[in-house]
Amino acid sequence: MADDRLDGVHGLVPRERMTASARKLRDIYARTPGAPFLRREFGFYCLERWYDEGLPRDADLAERFQYDPAGHYTLGQLGWCEAAFAPGFEVKVVEDRGDHEIEQDAAGRRVLYFKGRRSGFMPEYVGHPVHDWRTWEEDVRWRLDPASPERYAGLDGRMEAACAEAARGMVIVQNLIGGYMYLRSLIGPAELPIMFCEAPDLIHDCMRAWFELADAVIARHQEHVTIDEIFLAEDICYNKGALISPDMMREFLIPYYQQVIANLKARQIDKARHLHVQIDTDGFAPSVIPIYEDIGMDIMSPFEVAAGCDVVEDGRQHPELVLLGGIDKRVLATSKAEIDRHVERILPAMRERGGYIPTCDHGVPEEVSLDNYLHYRARCVELGG
Repeated sequence: MADDRLDGVHGLVPRERMTASARKLRDIYARTPGAPFLRREFGFYCLERWYDEGLPRDADLAERFQYDPAGHYTLGQLGWCEAAFAPGFEVKVVEDRGDHEIEQDAAGRRVLYFKGRRSGFMPEYVGHPVHDWRTWEEDVRWRLDPASPERYAGLDGRMEAACAEAARGMVIVQNLIGGYMYLRSLIGPAELPIMFCEAPDLIHDCMRAWFELADAVIARHQEHVTIDEIFLAEDICYNKGALISPDMMREFLIPYYQQVIANLKARQIDKARHLHVQIDTDGFAPSVIPIYEDIGMDIMSPFEVAAGCDVVEDGRQHPELVLLGGIDKRVLATSKAEIDRHVERILPAMRERGGYIPTCDHGVPEEVSLDNYLHYRARCVELGG
């Protein structure tokens, strides 16, 4: 291929033109044994504590904790923990309960909050927008219209930026809400399994709307860029395994995923590019790995230790899988000696294996001191190259 076609869109840029972080990430995705870890974190719930402990509020976290710049660039527009409504529901208080109040959020859910407070605690969802065919058709389905102009606002500028990042070798990621997370946001986690049994036609119509929206938006993006990775935010597991049965997954989720991925591959500008498929789920994830292999999953995150995940053992059991996460957030809140034992078991073994990025198995909790976290990061740099 002529060098002027190796622009990250028509062909992958040569390695020497990639950013250092993009090279690292691509080496990890290739499961290169001994390759240095990409240095990054899942997220934070601890910053207020760390500010109290002396971290400047204007601190550069990447510099302080020795993170790498991003090796990927995300395209977005397709939701994350909530359905990608356009427009969203009006956010408003719908009921006063004295010390508490119920708010309708942008996803149409009814959420119980402390009055006047929206953070610092786990919200309680007491209602969801889809109860039956009427509420689906009247209140929700039209908010998923793929032709809604606001979905494509600023498209040219966003795609120009994506092409520029592709020219630096960045992994171009199309992230979207997974089918289970989407259905849960529409219907609710307790009601959803019942509706699978009692209203399967309604569930399939919800999933057809999910597919039509995802397919249309991704197609518009693919007019401009080649996509390296599709990232499905799923959260389908709890501490014992999947929240729904394998049969439910195979009937209501997998066929729609397979079609989205097949269409995406068929439209790629660079036909030779491998499409990485990542599934993100909390809870005990190994139980669903065989099911997601049916859609070509080759990356999974974040391997929650409290739910029984063990990236060393899971990596042995699934040598073709790239693993992200797996550092026990609870251990980071204990002692430096415990942190040392934890990382010395995981990091050397996973670096030798390849195909791993160490991060906390969810956002770093407020129980973790700044001093402990700095020690943990120093050990990651020491053991990760």
